[in-house]
Amino acid sequence: MRIWDLEPERLCRQHLLGEHRELHALWVILTQDKQGFSRHPETLRWRGKLQALYLRHEALVVEMGRRGYRHNTPLPAAQATGLAQQDEYKDSPAAQVEILRGKGCACRV
Repeated sequence: MRIWDLEPERLCRQHLLGEHRELHALWVILTQDKQGFSRHPETLRWRGKLQALYLRHEALVVEMGRRGYRHNTPLPAAQATGLAQQDEYKDSPAAQVEILRGKGCACRV
């Protein structure tokens, strides 16, 4: 599970759509108190930051639309509570760039 801390326009198709899918899974874990992946480092760093996660989702949706994808899975804005900015990183943004470079995909890093 990974939510990137880079601008969505830098992500290749695979990482953009994969992050969107994983963000929805993370949202369910956090809003419905599901136990699967509840101790995962990515889950832990988003606890108390549903507003920031919601905003990340909206940024992904904008990029998906720009690329011609139809989005039909909105998140409930009423659940977007807590901090509006993510200030905790599993890997720094610079390290995330290096991780993506190592994957050899079409990400713009």
